Amino acid sequence: MDEKARSCLLQNRYTLERDIKTSYIMDHMISDEVLKPHEEQKVRALATQRERGATLIDIILKKDNYAFISFYNALLHEGYKDLAAVLQDCIPLISPEPEKGILDGVTPYVKTVLCEGGVPQRPVVFVSRPELVDEIRLKLMKLKENSGWLVVHGMAGCGKTVLAAEALRDHVTLMDSFPGGVHWLSVGKQDKAGLLLKLQNLCIRLENDSQLSQRPPINIEEARDRLRLLMVRKYPRSLLILDDVWDSWALKAFDIQCRVLITSRNRTVAESVTGKRYSVHVEEGLSHGKGLEVLARFVNKKTKELPEQAHNIVNECKGSPLVVSLIGALLREFPHRWEYYLRQLQNKQFKRIRKSSSYDYEALDEAMSISIDVLNDDHKEYYKFLSVLEKDVKIPAKVLSLLWDMETEDAEDVLQVFVNKSLLSCDRNGNSFLYYLHDLQLDFLTEQNRNRLPELHSKMVRQYQKYYKENPPGPEEEDCMYWYNFLAYHMAKGNMHKELYQLMFSLDWIKDKTQLMGPAHLISEFVEYQHILDLEDKFVRNNFQEFLCLNGHLLAQKPLPDIFQLGLCQPNSSEVYRQAKLQAEKAVEKRAFYVDWINRNSLQSLCRMVFRPHADTVYHACFSQDGQKIASCGSDRTVQVFRSDSGGKFLEISAHDDTVLCCDFSADDKLLATCSADKKVKVWNSLTGKLLRIYDEHLEQVNHCQFNNTEGTVLLATCSEDTYVKLWDLDRECSRNSLIGHTKSVNHCRFSPDDKYLASCSVDGTLWLWDVSSANSWKTINVEEAFRATESDCDEVEVFVKCCAWSSDSERLMAATKNIIFIFDVTTGNLLSEIKTSRHSTIQYCDFCPVSQLIAVALSHFSIELWNAESCKRVADCKGHLSWVHSVRFSPDGARLLSASDDHTVRLWEANKVYGSSSVSLKREVDVLFQHNDIIVLAPDSRNQVQLIDGIKGEVLGQSEPQNARIRSCCIHRSGQLASLGCQDGTVKVLDMPSGQTRGTTKHHTKSVQCCQFTQDGQHVITSSDDGTIQVWNWETQASNMLIGHKEPVKNFKLLRNSQLLSWSFDGTVKVWDLNTSEIIQDIVCHSEAILSCDVIPDGSKFASVSADKTAKIWSFEGAACLHVLRGHKSCVRSCRFSWDAQYLATGDDDGEIRVWNVNSGSLCHICPQECGESVESRHGGWVTDLHFSPDSKILMSAGGFIRWWNVDTGVLLQTFYTIGSYLKKMHVSSNFQTYVTIDNNGILYVLKRIE
Repeated sequence: MDEKARSCLLQNRYTLERDIKTSYIMDHMISDEVLKPHEEQKVRALATQRERGATLIDIILKKDNYAFISFYNALLHEGYKDLAAVLQDCIPLISPEPEKGILDGVTPYVKTVLCEGGVPQRPVVFVSRPELVDEIRLKLMKLKENSGWLVVHGMAGCGKTVLAAEALRDHVTLMDSFPGGVHWLSVGKQDKAGLLLKLQNLCIRLENDSQLSQRPPINIEEARDRLRLLMVRKYPRSLLILDDVWDSWALKAFDIQCRVLITSRNRTVAESVTGKRYSVHVEEGLSHGKGLEVLARFVNKKTKELPEQAHNIVNECKGSPLVVSLIGALLREFPHRWEYYLRQLQNKQFKRIRKSSSYDYEALDEAMSISIDVLNDDHKEYYKFLSVLEKDVKIPAKVLSLLWDMETEDAEDVLQVFVNKSLLSCDRNGNSFLYYLHDLQLDFLTEQNRNRLPELHSKMVRQYQKYYKENPPGPEEEDCMYWYNFLAYHMAKGNMHKELYQLMFSLDWIKDKTQLMGPAHLISEFVEYQHILDLEDKFVRNNFQEFLCLNGHLLAQKPLPDIFQLGLCQPNSSEVYRQAKLQAEKAVEKRAFYVDWINRNSLQSLCRMVFRPHADTVYHACFSQDGQKIASCGSDRTVQVFRSDSGGKFLEISAHDDTVLCCDFSADDKLLATCSADKKVKVWNSLTGKLLRIYDEHLEQVNHCQFNNTEGTVLLATCSEDTYVKLWDLDRECSRNSLIGHTKSVNHCRFSPDDKYLASCSVDGTLWLWDVSSANSWKTINVEEAFRATESDCDEVEVFVKCCAWSSDSERLMAATKNIIFIFDVTTGNLLSEIKTSRHSTIQYCDFCPVSQLIAVALSHFSIELWNAESCKRVADCKGHLSWVHSVRFSPDGARLLSASDDHTVRLWEANKVYGSSSVSLKREVDVLFQHNDIIVLAPDSRNQVQLIDGIKGEVLGQSEPQNARIRSCCIHRSGQLASLGCQDGTVKVLDMPSGQTRGTTKHHTKSVQCCQFTQDGQHVITSSDDGTIQVWNWETQASNMLIGHKEPVKNFKLLRNSQLLSWSFDGTVKVWDLNTSEIIQDIVCHSEAILSCDVIPDGSKFASVSADKTAKIWSFEGAACLHVLRGHKSCVRSCRFSWDAQYLATGDDDGEIRVWNVNSGSLCHICPQECGESVESRHGGWVTDLHFSPDSKILMSAGGFIRWWNVDTGVLLQTFYTIGSYLKKMHVSSNFQTYVTIDNNGILYVLKRIE
């Protein structure tokens, strides 16, 4: 579509969306054959007129000029003359032959697609190279029907980027082969953090104005999944262009079965990816004739009119398009200097410094020097400052205006001089321009100004500090993203260590940067500048790095959580905590709300040792069979063998030519196997490091290797991206068996403990079991089917099985995909159970403990989770890694655990303590006594005892004996001397505290006791049960009264005045009882479904009930009259609470939504959160399970997946406290609303105190 027409639609889209009725408009457009039936159906399927209008405009914007004209005519015919008049002046002109005859095929459609896709503009002087362009287009046509890769390769500076961009300037190519558009990404030479940043920016760009828009991906695997979904759902049949790719490993992030064009110096760069591959070789330079044509265009002459010196200049430039352009730009300004510039190229001597770069063109140095020499002195100095730029970074003019200390417009004038002389390139970015240097030019500048680089970098920083003295740049500033990306880089390069400390050790900077970019780039900076930061304070650097890594999943959310509140969850000794506390105290003075986790220091770390054996990512680590050694391998291509007790090194082996992905000891510990992305498998002497075998039969990277478990015949199993599993007998030079069955890459393989079977799992979604003796397939389990049965909304999600592991008895086998572990019966293949980890992470590895039911799971969100295989309960988290955890392995005796991570470390954990601690983890059925300055917590644990705990110190003050049945409820008397507990079998006990001695027992209930409570005098205990009864028990006399009337479980009750009790039940009724006579005073049928909660207004005149029928009701005790029916919740209403001033009722539902109602009128005051587009998880992490008002009724606290506080008057969120676990059941709040106590599903106790 013509740019003017498109702009007109965009400017007026709000009015158009609001006013048009799409039905008749679309009829006209279909008759004009510019709108397709499936597009019409897409619009009609939407619910509101505004949504239909918006979608129709989006569809038109993606079409050509005819769509605009058809839309304009439809508006006229349907009576929208005013709207048509708005578009009239922008109607595009159509040539007699549509889209034909436009120079070089660059139609308005092509211009729009290339502009939206970020494709670079043509150089100032452009000379076509039709043979190469046609060859690229011809190869691109091969990607029309199927995904694949086209590599345009050649020497640096030979014009690959220009050629690739030019090949796309063709209407037929784009329309026929890539109707989904094109997306250009300059990759360059990157580490993993840099690549992640590129991926994040690409995802954000592709998600723009999309319903799929969400937080930036926090790791490369998540980014890869996000990109795949975008390409499938939003941009089918589109082309992704990756410019200037240096490393083959970077392409794995884009191996998503789409169409990809690559420019690279390396012809073999795409050999590691799957799919069809094509290539075009670009010769080193321009032909002699093309070189002359470039010069001719610069001086505005015909080729035959050029002087003789032109031929010699082209020869001296050695065909480099860049060098020829530099000389041409000089001749444009000084057209009589042909002889002079030739002489300069031929004779001028330059003191060269050997460069680390692969670029090495002598003519370039000469041409650059000549071009710079003709600049005036001021411009020469300005140009030198460009030495501080990073490669492949486009920079806005405002950054350079700060650096040069001039107005932005003046800086743009200077930059245009450089562009005109081909010393700089520029691209349009909306209304502004972005400037960048070719790698060759930047190499030259860096060389020439090497001694001044620290000075230039420090000048960059000082100018930033001068301009942004008060506050850092905001998102509205043109240069904002540049400074957040590169300020730390300039400080490090400028040797400004003090400034770097102050920046990186500042919570304010971290807050501002994560809000814009997420945490990934910051984390990578802490790794990159660790050697500098550790000189100042290694402990503080570790504080900040750990804070970022462990909270990365939260810091990637939008809106960004309060970073100071997150900092208050750090240990008191942390610098992060100290800064957060100071900031919170300042903010509280301005009426902000913060809470301090005052018992945080009572949590203990289970990490025993941290090893750093590698200089890069560690992909795998394993114990020797005797447990005395550890072997690890990773991206640095080495294998390290070291002592498990001290980290002392035994061996270091330079093992492979690419990343080493796995290693394993043989059963007798004499051998060590490794496998790699270089497609090879190697076997080493584990004592001497001598290479014994090399196996190279696999066709793609080898993902995993494992020796069999028993001594004697040594077998090695391997699996690969080539879909094969292979068995190797070390007495042979070739594989013993190739196990064929998987249809896609095989990720993992494991021998059963008895060595009878081998399990393998694959990207094809299956788990295969092979008979080792015969090498035949024994059983196939479709894990993908199990996953889709569990996750109903995942039809378009690719399901691949990441890893598998056997139980110690060889009877069960687990397989992991996405965030779920499935445990299967080996004999029958039946699914026994499943374990779901956090949906925010993916499982990288899993392992069965050889001596217990413990399962270890390595996760992408930097932690290891430990689960009980029988109960499917998570029993512990092992946190401490600062990046992805790639593998986790138990020691042979099950007492220890090894994990390997992206953070270059291997960590050793004490698994026996983990498993032991799981037996004493707290349960959520908690009661709390606030006694002066003490906080006494009573809670059952997983040993089926109740513990009396000092909430602040974490000390156990007393505990009971283990009970015979599970404890389902407990309470503590206000004296702190007595406790009561109710069990699943109906037993109720009263205990003396802190001794834990039993004072009384009764068993009048026949089912689980859901709630228990002392009367004020402590003589009676009241309990409610799933058997539908309520018991009033005098535990001293053993007298018991049963209140019988409910027909279904009674989950809870409330004591009223005058010895009365209010109870509610799943039978939909509320009953009021006289405790003296055990008779029903009022029997009210409140709801058609289960009542989940009730509350009584402070003056005792009214009560509220909420139900699974999605309603809440307010009742008067007088006459049992229903005063208001409160409708609006879309799911079960689970909790309710009156305010202390009796003006408000708050209700919370299972969608995470809270509604605040006016008690007198029944009208809705607020919905919290106010954003309507949030998911259940982002609203409240799940169900809203409890609510509390402050005594002044100004603040509302809510509990669910985390804890939130709200302003009652406005409905605005005041604060969120993110617990480590989730599924909070009940909150206990002190009478002054200053202290809050709860326990999460991990058994972690939280005692939170409001900061004043």
